[in-house]
Amino acid sequence: MKVSFKSLVLPAFLVLFLLGGCGSTQQQGGDENVGGEQPKDELNLELNADSDSGRAGPLQTVYFDFDSYALRGDARAALDGNVSFMKENPSVEIQVEGHCDERGGIQYNLALGENRANAVRDYLVAAGVEARRVSTISFGKERPVAFGHSEDSWSKNRRGNFVITAK
Repeated sequence: MKVSFKSLVLPAFLVLFLLGGCGSTQQQGGDENVGGEQPKDELNLELNADSDSGRAGPLQTVYFDFDSYALRGDARAALDGNVSFMKENPSVEIQVEGHCDERGGIQYNLALGENRANAVRDYLVAAGVEARRVSTISFGKERPVAFGHSEDSWSKNRRGNFVITAK
C-alpha cells in the first residue's frame, strides 16, 4: 500500500490549523496592569535571595560595631524600612543571618553571630512583624563578604543579612 504525501500532510495541517486558534493571548477585561505597576500579591522576589547581594527586594543588611550585638542608629533606620516592607508583604518570610569578622575563635563568633541575628529578630518582632515569619541562624566568621585584614573589610563582615525563605 502506497501512502501519498497529500494524505499525510493535509490531515496534519488541518489539526495544526484547528489547534492554532486555541492559543489566544488576549486578556479578558479587568486584568490589565495599568501603569506597569506590579501587583502586591505578585512580588518579584527570588527564594533564597539575600540582602548582601541586593536581590532581596528592599531588605537591607545591617552592620554592627566590633564585639557588639547592640543595634546602631543606622541599623535601626535600615530595620525600620525592613519592617515596613514586611508589613506590606505578609506572605514574605525571612531568615536573619548573623555574621562576624575574622577575629576571635570559632565558638565565640558563632555565639556573637547568634546574638546579632536575635537582636535583629527581636527588633522586627517588637515593631510588629510576626515572630513566625522571622528565623535566625549564625555563621560566625565562616561567610565573609569582604576579604582582607583591615577595619574596612572587618566592618563589612560584622552584619545581619536577610534571606527570603518564603514569598
